[in-house]
Order: sequence, then structure tokens, then C-alpha cells
Amino acid sequence: MTMRNAAKMLICGLFASASATPTLAALSAPEGKMIATIDAETDRSIALLQKLVEQNSGSLNMEGVAKVGEMMRAELEPLGFTVTWVPMAAAKRSGHIVATHAGAKDGKRLLLIGHLDTVFEPDSPFQHWTRKGDEAEGPGVGDDKGGMTVMVAALRAMKAAGTLAKANIEIVLTGDEENVGEPVSIARADLIAAGKRADAALDFEGLARDDGRDMGSIARRSSSSWVIKATGKTGHSSGIFSDRVGYGATYELVRILDRFRRELPETNLTYNIGLIAGGATTEFDAQGIRATATGKGNIIPPVAEAHGDMRTLSDEQTVRVREKMKAIVGDHLPGTGAEISFPKDGYPAMAPTAGNRAILAKLNIVNRDMGLPEMPELDPLRRGAGDISFVAKDVAGYVGMGAASRGDHAPGETVDLKSIPLQAKRAAVLMSRLSGERR
Repeated sequence: MTMRNAAKMLICGLFASASATPTLAALSAPEGKMIATIDAETDRSIALLQKLVEQNSGSLNMEGVAKVGEMMRAELEPLGFTVTWVPMAAAKRSGHIVATHAGAKDGKRLLLIGHLDTVFEPDSPFQHWTRKGDEAEGPGVGDDKGGMTVMVAALRAMKAAGTLAKANIEIVLTGDEENVGEPVSIARADLIAAGKRADAALDFEGLARDDGRDMGSIARRSSSSWVIKATGKTGHSSGIFSDRVGYGATYELVRILDRFRRELPETNLTYNIGLIAGGATTEFDAQGIRATATGKGNIIPPVAEAHGDMRTLSDEQTVRVREKMKAIVGDHLPGTGAEISFPKDGYPAMAPTAGNRAILAKLNIVNRDMGLPEMPELDPLRRGAGDISFVAKDVAGYVGMGAASRGDHAPGETVDLKSIPLQAKRAAVLMSRLSGERR
């Protein structure tokens, strides 16, 4: 082989290698700087996550939530954010962090959403961080302390690359996402107001995956509650089904719930029965999470009660299904009565709008430019309710900028540590591009 032929083969081999490996050539110089910064600060990000996880911040741990808020203040203020603690004593919760960064006057305004609290209260046996290679376990390690870690890593990268200077960003970190304070009009007033000011909202809850593939989430279903109270005539069991006594409260409740099962199903709707009690007497605690009942097999029960929840993809669907439920409840068995109420709306729905899809399309351009696969839309049935739904009527949004995790809300909650720099890169580039667009 001649030297000339060998050189030709070497050059061809280099081109073949380059074409087989994704490059970052499509990224601008500042975007390349952000990628490098996030990689260089991966250990710092993991250390921050460990620090956040080791501080218990169950929704009802007022002091703990406030301490996590102070940790986030310490991260955001050096980046040029004005950080405010909004106390939520009126909603019987700790408080929220609201942080603002002023950029170019004509640039789009971004709202970043996360939460300080977890489902793990101080009496939970699951309290500490444990690293296992490229994964880590801990309370809230994914939901949502992993998300806040991604947010900080992305903002630090923007600062290093100079793209943060022109960015108009408002951050709302609620202290009660896992157990919303009441009234909601107070507990979510600051978030709703921020949504009205924003041009795009990014929710830093966890990245969704389907069979190992990263998915794009543009919708979240609502979460609301319902209570059915059934009544009947009591007496000796030998009189059950008679014209004189009727069917009793328990049969009436069972009739209603079985008709719910058979007649309510439709796309994107789920409805769960979480707690039932019936008998001669029933008693529920103020939170509706504990019940006691008395009764005997030979006594027809005069009272029965069921508590459940419902999840829908739109407010229209919520209204329609509630009307169906009322009609079923009103069709009583002989000698019985029943009423249904909807005592707590919880979270509204985030419908899959064109504006939401436009943000996912821009994120997929980021993926393309970073040499990453496109992220298809996630089925809304695969995602629960969340804070971004409170602003969904006012601003286009995207869910899932946070870290990938599994086992959320249960002991053993585990985060994929490699997803933190990956998601931070996506977030930093997307936020820089969005904030650079004119309003």
C-alpha cells in the first residue's frame, strides 16, 4: 500500500467515524459553553441534590420546607435572582419561594415551576440519601429535589455562557405541591399570578420514560375528590328488600359504585374509590382518611359512605362526568337515599394544546442539535396532577424538565444521576433559545 493510498483510507475512516457519532456542531458557541459547564459541574450538582434530600421537607414540616427554601435562595441569589419567601400560614403550610430575574425588555418571559416539599414527613422511616453507582435513593430525590437540582445546573450554565443576562425568568417553588394548602385561592395565588405574566412555563418535575425512551409531556390530568353518603331504613335483616324497609344504605352505595364502574368509563378518565364505611354507624375524621363503623350482620345498615377521586384531561370532561355521577346517584333503590358532593377540586387539568406542542417541538429541535433522539408525546394517563395545571389556561407549558426517577412517593425512590446533566443541558439550551425570542 502506498503512502498516498494509506492517507486516503485514514481520511475516509475519520469521516465515517464522525458521521456515526452525534456531534454538537449545530449548537452555538454559548450553547457549547453551557454543555461544557454542566459536565464540569456534575459532581457539584449531585452534592447539592444530596444536601437537599438530607433535609426533610414533608409538606407539613413547616420548618423543614423553609430550610430547603433557604438552600434554594443560596443557589439563586448569586445568579442574579431577587428571591422572596412567601409565607403560607393562611393556608396552613410553610411557604413558597418566588425568584425573579430581569433580562431584555422585549424578550419572552419564562416561568419555571418546581416544589420544595416531599410526601415523606418526619415520621417516615425513609429519610436519607444512599448512592448506588449511577443511581441514588432518598426522599424526594426525584420528586422534586432532582428537578430543582436540574434547574440550578441549567441556570448556572446559562450564567457561565452569558445567556442568563438577557433572560426574563420567574421561578415559583411551592412548599405544598404534595399536599396543597387550603383555600387554594391563597395557596396558589402567587403561581397563578406568575402564569399570567409568562409567555412559556416549564415544569421541573421528573422526566418521563417509556421502555427506556425519553418522552415529552404536554398534558396533565386534573385531580378532584368526591364523597357519596347513602342512607336507608334500619331494622332486622329479615326485612331486607321488603316494601316496608327497602334495601338499606350499603346496597344503595354498592349500586352507585357498580354503575360508576360500568357507565362512566371514557378516554383519559379515571375514578378511584379510596375509602368505604357502612353499618349501623359510621364516622370519618376531618381529613377523610380514616373511618370507623359499627354494625351486625342481622341489622340493616342505615348509613354508608365512600370517598374517592377523579382525574380528567379537561375541565369540560370534569363537568360532564360529574353530571353523569349525579344522575346515577339520584336513581335510588327503594327505601334509600344518597347524595354526592365534590368537596375538593385539587388540581385542574392541563389540556394538550397547540401552544404546549409548540414548546415540545422546540425541545425536539434542541434534541436534534444535541444529537439526541426525538421525544414523542407521553400519554396523559402516564402522568399525575401537578402545579403547572394551575397556569395551563393562561400560558403554554411543558412538563418533565426534571431528573428521571422511579418509585416516586414510596420508600426506595430512586433517581438516575446521569439524567441530571442530560436534562440540565436540554433545559439550558431551550431556556436560552426561548428567552431570546421576542414577545
